[in-house]
Amino acid sequence: MADVLLRNVVKRYGAYQAVHGINLEIPDTKFVALVGPSGCGKTTTLRMIAGLEDVSAGEIRIGGRVVNDVAPKNRDIAMVFQSYALYPHMTVFQNMSFGLRMRGMSKADIRKSVEDAARVLDIYDLLGRRPKELSGGQKQRAAMGRAMVRNPKVFLFDEPLSNLDAKLRVQMRTEIKRVHQQVKTTTIYVTHDQIEAMTLADYVVVMNRGRIEQVGTPHELYHAPKTRFVAGFMGSPAMNFISCTIERNASALSIRLIDGAVFPVPESRLQRYEPLAGKSLIFGLRPEHITEARSSDRENYSEFDTMLDVVEPMGTEAMVFFRLGDTVVSGRVDTGVSVPEAGAKIRLAANMTHMHLIDPETDQVL
Repeated sequence: MADVLLRNVVKRYGAYQAVHGINLEIPDTKFVALVGPSGCGKTTTLRMIAGLEDVSAGEIRIGGRVVNDVAPKNRDIAMVFQSYALYPHMTVFQNMSFGLRMRGMSKADIRKSVEDAARVLDIYDLLGRRPKELSGGQKQRAAMGRAMVRNPKVFLFDEPLSNLDAKLRVQMRTEIKRVHQQVKTTTIYVTHDQIEAMTLADYVVVMNRGRIEQVGTPHELYHAPKTRFVAGFMGSPAMNFISCTIERNASALSIRLIDGAVFPVPESRLQRYEPLAGKSLIFGLRPEHITEARSSDRENYSEFDTMLDVVEPMGTEAMVFFRLGDTVVSGRVDTGVSVPEAGAKIRLAANMTHMHLIDPETDQVL
């Protein structure tokens, strides 16, 4: 096992720069997810760590060793691809043992390694099957097993679940996390799905346009984003963003939204936001913090009336969409009593404890 260190790593394709001098430290045994939209540089970064792409500038270290000029096969890493990449003419056992046979390991040791990994992945009974006889999830487990038996210093996953249906993706997320908890190998996982990143990783690296926006635990990124991009990308549905101004009222502060609604700033935020009085900013609040008004909700909740445009029932709750000025805003309401209908007037409450203010010029969370 080993830590992974990137220092000022750059990747250029001719005049186009895909990765802009990123710095990243991945601690030994930790599970780190690289997440971001298409074209953000996450897969390119993973491929540079694997040695499948040359580094244009900067340095990559694995276990303290600079690997810029080391061939992929000599980096002691194992990669799991989106496409599984199993040999169709081989059984699961043969696929999983192929790399070990190429290394000259004894048959007894190979069988033990493969069978141990197969038991962890719950595919022991499938070792005699060929890929065409497997489901998508079973194929992905076989691909993971082929990587596991090598006992590498680092596991690399390149969007391994994107080919699976929604239910199977959830199941495989659990499997991958369970396996990591057992084998404790440093893992770097690339995905465009922020829910995948948050549920799997110890630390999440949010990338945008070839740069790292923020690194932190899932909790830190969700509750304390540093930029508008991170605030909007992490969480599903995305955070609501509404233009606002900060008004001073005697010893208090208020948020005046674009439609004229006024929400008082919680007392705990007064000192933090006092210097912002009079400025035009962006107010951010997640949908789950806009709910139906309840008599028990008093402190730091601001109530307002609105008319619903769209309602999306989701079982125990419903997503509701309405407008504040020209801005479409979403919230979540309980459906324990009844499901509201589009066009209905409803009284909602905004939990201001979870508010964010963003500078529209810098996109920094204040």
